[in-house]
Amino acid sequence: MTFWEHLDEFRKVIFRSAIALIILMVIVFVNKNFVFETIIFAPRSSDFILYKWMGSLAAFVGMPSLGPKPFLLELQNIELAAQFFTHINVSFSIAFVIATPFILYQLWTFIRPALYPREKKSVMGAFGWCSLLFFLGVLTGYFFVFPLTINFLGSYQVSEWVENQITLQSYIHMFTWLVIIMGIVFEMPVLLRVLSRLGVVSKELLKKYRKHAACILLTLAAIITPSGDAFTLFIVALPLYLLYEVSILVCYSKSAEEDEKVAA
Repeated sequence: MTFWEHLDEFRKVIFRSAIALIILMVIVFVNKNFVFETIIFAPRSSDFILYKWMGSLAAFVGMPSLGPKPFLLELQNIELAAQFFTHINVSFSIAFVIATPFILYQLWTFIRPALYPREKKSVMGAFGWCSLLFFLGVLTGYFFVFPLTINFLGSYQVSEWVENQITLQSYIHMFTWLVIIMGIVFEMPVLLRVLSRLGVVSKELLKKYRKHAACILLTLAAIITPSGDAFTLFIVALPLYLLYEVSILVCYSKSAEEDEKVAA
C-alpha cells in the first residue's frame, strides 16, 4: 500500500479505538454509584480487603498491634464544578483501562500485515502479555500501592492540632495516577524481553548492572510518585525492582541469541 493508504488504515484503527473508548466511558458514567462507592472510595475505610487481610495476618502471628488501626478518610469538595468534572475524568480513566486490550489488538491488526510469520508469532505474544501485565499492574496499584499510600498519608499528622482535610481532587488524582502508572510500569518485562530479542540487552547485561538499575528505578519511582513522600516512593519502587528481577528471568542470554542466529 501507499503511504496514504497506510495512513487511512491507521485512521480506521484510531476511529475504532475511540468508539470503543466512548461507549465504555458512557457505561461507566451512568453507573456512578457503583464506580465511586464500590470501587474508588472503598480503600478510604478500614473495611477495605487489604486492611482486613493485614489485620488477620497480624492476629495470626500474635501481634495485633501491627495491624492497621480503624481508618476512615473524609473527603471534601471546595470547587463548584469539581465533582462533575471529576466524574467525567474518572469515567475516561476507567474506560481507558478496560479498553486497553482492544486498543492493543487494533494496533496489532495494523502492523500484522508487515510482519513475517515468525515475527507475527513473537509480536502477538508480546501484545498478549502487555494486556495481562497492564491489568496485573492496575490491580497491584489498586489493592496494594494506593491503599497503603492513603492509609499512611491520610492518617499522618505533625500535630494533633492540625486536622487532615483531604479534597476530592487530591484523592482522585492520587488514585488515577498510581493505578494507571502501575499498569504502565508493569510492561517492563515485555519491553526488556523484546529488547533482548533484538540484541540490545541480554540477561548477563541486566545482571551486571543490577545495582545501577536499582538506583535508576528509585529515581523513576521518585519521579512518578505524585505526593513526593518517602513512604509512597518506597511502595512504588519495590514493585519496580521486583519487575526488573522478573525481566532478568524472561530475557534471552547471549548464548541463546547466538544459537538462534545460527539456526536462522
